Amino acid sequence: MKSGTVVIELFDSKLLKGNPLGDPHVRRVPVYLPPSYRAGGRYPVLYMLTGFTGFGEMHLNKSAWSESLVDRLDRLIGTKKMRECIVVMPDCFTRYGGSQYLDSNATGRYESHLVMELVPHVDRSFRTLARPSARGIVGKSSGGYGAIVLGMRHPEIFGLVACHSGDMLFEYGYLPDFPKALNSFHQHGGSAATWIAWWEKQTQRLASANHAALNTIAMAACYSPNPRSKLGFDLPFDEKTGEMRPDVWKRWLAWDPVRMLPSCAANLKKARLVFLDCGSRDEFALHWGMRVFAGHARRLGVKCVVEEFNDGHMNIQYRYDRSLPLLASRAR
Repeated sequence: MKSGTVVIELFDSKLLKGNPLGDPHVRRVPVYLPPSYRAGGRYPVLYMLTGFTGFGEMHLNKSAWSESLVDRLDRLIGTKKMRECIVVMPDCFTRYGGSQYLDSNATGRYESHLVMELVPHVDRSFRTLARPSARGIVGKSSGGYGAIVLGMRHPEIFGLVACHSGDMLFEYGYLPDFPKALNSFHQHGGSAATWIAWWEKQTQRLASANHAALNTIAMAACYSPNPRSKLGFDLPFDEKTGEMRPDVWKRWLAWDPVRMLPSCAANLKKARLVFLDCGSRDEFALHWGMRVFAGHARRLGVKCVVEEFNDGHMNIQYRYDRSLPLLASRAR
C-alpha cells in the first residue's frame, strides 16, 4: 500500500506577530500530500483542527491501539475508502491552551491567520483545488467548534464542514465548570490571576487535572476579551462570590453556535456538506448541544448529516473514518 508524504511548513505569520500572549508567530504546520501527489493533478484540501490544548503536529502522533492521522489517511486512501486529498494541520495553540480559532485582542488573530494567511499560502504552495466546494474544515471538540463556526462565518472559504463533538449550547457545556474553576482559583490564591501565576510555575502542567480552571480562563480570553482588564479578559462570574455576571455571559453566548445559527444559516446553506456527530455519553453534554443545533438548523433549512454513537468525548478519532471519506466524496 502506497504512503502519502508529510511536509512541515514553517509559516511566519504576520497576523500573529506581537500577539498579546507572546506566543510564537512562526508556526509548524504539517501538510499531508496523498500517495499520487507526485504524479501531478490537483486535489481537494481538508483543514484538520485539533481540540483544546492541541496543535497540528499532534495529529502525527501514534498512541497505543490508535493510528496517527497519517496512518489513518494512508489506510483509508489505500483501501479505496477515501478519495485522495491534501490535509493541512494548523497550529492555533496559545499560552492558555487554545484560541477557539477566533480573533481576540486577548489572544491574537487566529481566525484571520487561518482564513487570510494559511489558506492562501496552501493554495499557492500546493496543487489544491482552490475553491470552497473542494475545501473542507473538520475538527473535534474545540476543533469541532472551530470547524462549524468558520464554516458558518466563511462560506467563501469552506464549502465542506465536519464537526465532531463541538462546543455548543454553552450553558450545558461550560456552566458546570465554573464552580470547579472557582474552587481551583481559591486553592491557589483566590483569583484567576493567582491561579495563572501558579500554573505557569509548574514544571509539569497537567491540563487534564486542571481542566475546569484552564478551560474557563482560555474561553474567557476568546469570548470576553477586555483590553482594560488586568488579565486582558473578563470572567463570566464574580471571583469572590461566584455570582454570574450576566453582561459577560451574554458575550460568551454570542459565540455559541446555537445562538449564531439564525444569522449564519444562509451561509451554512451554501455548504456542500454539514456533518455533525457526538457520542451519546459525552462527558461535557455536547450531544445535547448537537441535538439542539441540528434541530434549529433543520428548521432554518440547513441540511445536515447528524449521527450519534455510543461513546464519550475522549479517544474517538475512529470517527474520522466516517467524516473524512464523506468530506472527500462531496468535494467538487
